[in-house]
Amino acid sequence: MEAQLPVQAHHISVCICTLKRPDLLRQALEKLETQQTGGLFNYSVVVSDNDGLRSAEPVVTVLAATGRLPVTYCVEAKENIALARNKAIEHATGDFIAFIDDDEFPADDWLLNLFRTYVASGADGVLGPVKPYFDSKPPDWLKKGKFFDRPAYATGYELSWEQSRTGNVLFRKDILRDLEVPFRSSFGTAGEDMDFFRRATEKGRRFVWCNEAVAYEVVPAARCTRSYLLKRALLRGSNFPKHPTDRLRNITKSVIAVPSYALALPVLAVCGQHVFLKYLIKLLDHASRLLAFAGVVLVRERHT
Repeated sequence: MEAQLPVQAHHISVCICTLKRPDLLRQALEKLETQQTGGLFNYSVVVSDNDGLRSAEPVVTVLAATGRLPVTYCVEAKENIALARNKAIEHATGDFIAFIDDDEFPADDWLLNLFRTYVASGADGVLGPVKPYFDSKPPDWLKKGKFFDRPAYATGYELSWEQSRTGNVLFRKDILRDLEVPFRSSFGTAGEDMDFFRRATEKGRRFVWCNEAVAYEVVPAARCTRSYLLKRALLRGSNFPKHPTDRLRNITKSVIAVPSYALALPVLAVCGQHVFLKYLIKLLDHASRLLAFAGVVLVRERHT
């Protein structure tokens, strides 16, 4: 069913949560200044600074003085991405909320394509692809392994909560009324966004894909290392048990996956280090899930 919306009747609050990355934030804000609207909506930006020292404030101050984009600045001093997201929502005045990460920047038609797909689909929210943007030439094994590539779907495809993230999303603000709190701080450094979508879909909310609404993730050289990828897998797996659904199924999958991948790794080593590393990451992901279920967490913080 297509949603019927009067032209120019809607306002989108674009929320960015940032932690001590002013240069990346500046790039994101500059790209947001040039968003196309097609006359269908207007928009503003909320910057939620997750740093008690207010490292993002100078960037926002300069942009507010020289740019055309309305920007609201707020601070969440306790370093927790869920709390930073909630702080952004508190200051969002739009009837729609969009999230984009501080290390991402959008194409000029990003917001317009998200909104058009919302109208055409009648869904409660729309997500789009996040493509890697390397700020220096990555190693060959990294490019072959496509470690920063993410799944993509046909426009209109209905997403499950496991396929949903906040790095590129637009949704109606009123869906938050169904939730006791938008993002739960117990997830710490990762997983709070999947938890949000899980709870929203359990309330009957629908989220679809728009493959034309592209955002780009800046991938610095510090992330183009094996150690970063392995630590990211350990962090991702350690947060998984915080989701209350399908625990037995997920434990069973990991119990089967860990020995299977461990036995396969010596054989996969001859296929190239990008193949070996891809399955080593899967092994660590599942192993950290099992360890976390047992109360052992190897990685607690997100690394640069």
